[in-house]
Amino acid sequence: MDLRARIAERLAAETGTLFKDAPERVALVYPSPYSVGMSSLGFLTIYREINARPGRAAERAFLPDEDAPKTGTLTTYESGTPVGNFRVVALSVAYELELAGVARVLEASGIPPLAADRDERHPFILCGGPLTNSNPLPLAPYADAIVMGEADELVHGVLEVIFGASSKHEALATLARTPGCFVPDAHGLSLPDLAKADHDKLPAFSPIRTPHTELSDMFLIEAERGCSRGCAYCVMRRSTNGGMRIVDKDHLLGLVPSDARKVGLVGAAVSDHPKIVEIVETLASQGRQVSLSSLRPDRLNDAFVAALKKGGARILTTALDAPSQRLRDSISRKAREQHLVRAAELAKLHGYKHLKLYMMVGLPGEEDEDIDELVRFATELSKIHPLALGIAPFVAKRNTPLDGQPFAGIKLVDRRLERLARGLKGRVDVRSTSARWAWIEYVLAQGGPTEGRAVLEATRAGGRFADYKRAFESLPSETPRRALRIVQ
Repeated sequence: MDLRARIAERLAAETGTLFKDAPERVALVYPSPYSVGMSSLGFLTIYREINARPGRAAERAFLPDEDAPKTGTLTTYESGTPVGNFRVVALSVAYELELAGVARVLEASGIPPLAADRDERHPFILCGGPLTNSNPLPLAPYADAIVMGEADELVHGVLEVIFGASSKHEALATLARTPGCFVPDAHGLSLPDLAKADHDKLPAFSPIRTPHTELSDMFLIEAERGCSRGCAYCVMRRSTNGGMRIVDKDHLLGLVPSDARKVGLVGAAVSDHPKIVEIVETLASQGRQVSLSSLRPDRLNDAFVAALKKGGARILTTALDAPSQRLRDSISRKAREQHLVRAAELAKLHGYKHLKLYMMVGLPGEEDEDIDELVRFATELSKIHPLALGIAPFVAKRNTPLDGQPFAGIKLVDRRLERLARGLKGRVDVRSTSARWAWIEYVLAQGGPTEGRAVLEATRAGGRFADYKRAFESLPSETPRRALRIVQ
């Protein structure tokens, strides 16, 4: 199926698409494929916000699927207009590995990826997204300006400046004085404070539902924003407006469309909402399937797990975070073994297929003994109820207490994963993400504009691990926070 036919098929299957013609038009681009971008509540919220303003419209575009033709110009879904024809191209970037997508979508749009190579003839490249909560510096070479933090309100003022300016130079000069807006050419490496949306902007919710995503036909809505737990590794501890902000139960339920059969409750700490059990029970009693983006083990009880099961959950998913209690304490996590034992018991009691736990390996101070403790404990849990582990190598992020901690090393992480898989063979399903790509994420998470520019070189060379390794190794030796030694 060619790209135009695929777009037409997806548009026909969507509910709530916003078709709007307006004098001020923005190409809103997600640097990952459609199925990923349409699962991003932040991306869809900005789409809804821009289209809600008189005289202004947003049209979506996405990184083409891997099997899509490599030729042709990137166009928007709503009107089929080439992205390069828009005056403003806005990109939402979730995390470091999407920088490759940023470079690819700009090149596919006929736009020079690096800001230094663009002039007044080219669109204004405005960036934002969750990456700004940690370290947007690697994104800086690609952006004319970056909205830091929560863009729900700030995006309108920024677009007014851009569309109202007589030139890009004038717009950048004004944005450089705008709180919450990072202009790399003006600010260098100095990042402004994060933008803070007023509480009356909550909750974010999706205007569009689609079957062509992992969250098939699901209505996404924010149950809370931020987190008050303060885990040492998490960028959400940098939450704006004093930590976690709760969405009123009745207000949330009143925004759910009557025809939405699936509802996704989104937030960094959804299970900490004081009315979460009532919300899930209400939605489930209406015959809807309910999904939560985060579930803390110390919040699980019989009523909560029963409500989730009534809402269609088949797998009870929560977080173990670290392989041992010693390491969980070191990263300020509240989960205790008794919480996980209780989770396994509840999963069995309510007939869940299995219990799934997410966790990290390669944490600072980790030893083989910590892995052995996990083998012992996971074996105990598996005797209560079938267990699966989803494992990711630890990546230190800026603006967290663990900022600057070294990557454990690709070989060491692989050895730890092998030790774990060997110890749990035949008893627990163990799946992990790549240590190699975690290292690339780490270099970017701890890096700056120089590392960001290296992504373009790696992407043009093919985007394989070897291409990134070669691009990073060619960086000047004085580059700050370099972590290349840990490839071994």
